Amino acid sequence: MPVNNEALVRLLVDDDESTVRLVKEQLEQGGDQNLERLQELISCDDVRVSRHAREILMAIAARRADEDFSAILERLNKPTDLERALWFLSRTLLPDAPIDPCKRKINAWGREFQLRSAGAVSDREKVRLLAEFLSNELGFRGNTENYYSERNSLLGAVVDSRLGIPITLTMVYTMVGSRAGMVIDGINLPGHFIARHGDVFFDPFHKGKILSRGDCEEILTRQNLKLKSKHLEAATPRQVLTRVLANLLYVYDLEHDSCLHGRVDRWLQQLTGGPAKGCE
Repeated sequence: MPVNNEALVRLLVDDDESTVRLVKEQLEQGGDQNLERLQELISCDDVRVSRHAREILMAIAARRADEDFSAILERLNKPTDLERALWFLSRTLLPDAPIDPCKRKINAWGREFQLRSAGAVSDREKVRLLAEFLSNELGFRGNTENYYSERNSLLGAVVDSRLGIPITLTMVYTMVGSRAGMVIDGINLPGHFIARHGDVFFDPFHKGKILSRGDCEEILTRQNLKLKSKHLEAATPRQVLTRVLANLLYVYDLEHDSCLHGRVDRWLQQLTGGPAKGCE
């Protein structure tokens, strides 16, 4: 293993690709003990060395994130566990996403909605007020123009852009509502994730539109399925995260991104014993 930066620089610009690959593998395996040295190499005048150092740092960060996320998956039981997992997923797949500001926004929106909904009595009225606040005022809506984007499945990006797919928009509604005392369940309808508060079903992807049982039946009819009671049961935290990961897996498959596809597939294997497909 090289002992100083000058030796590392010479090895990282070596004409022998196998030498460069071996040095990078050794630095990555060294993990945290090489972080300071790699940070120094990023500012190297030679762009090749700087690029290699960045790639190694990213690989170390990804490995650490995978280990941390795996630990989270083992404890995924409560809604608070799910929220933590979704934030972590955003941070590890989009390192530049403004996660902490997004968390503060969710908390602030929850406090604001608590004030606005204080006089609401019925579940239906609370859902209507929440939809008016999040969709009409704050602009959360389904991303119909770029549906198959990874950003639609990552909570930090959804809060930042206010665009998402059914499941992540439902999570935004759930989190804001919970901070105002509402209990909102995700409903794992095949093909289209929706939400429920009390006995009121609604669709965050379509600006919080309230749904009848007939509307739910129509969603399944489009897939040649018949609505059953099990379809309207609340999704567990594990089911929600499994569906989010399945959506990401599908996106990375479309994009032929084997690296990210492999990471997400490993997480799915840990959750379910096997990958799933879909983007909903």
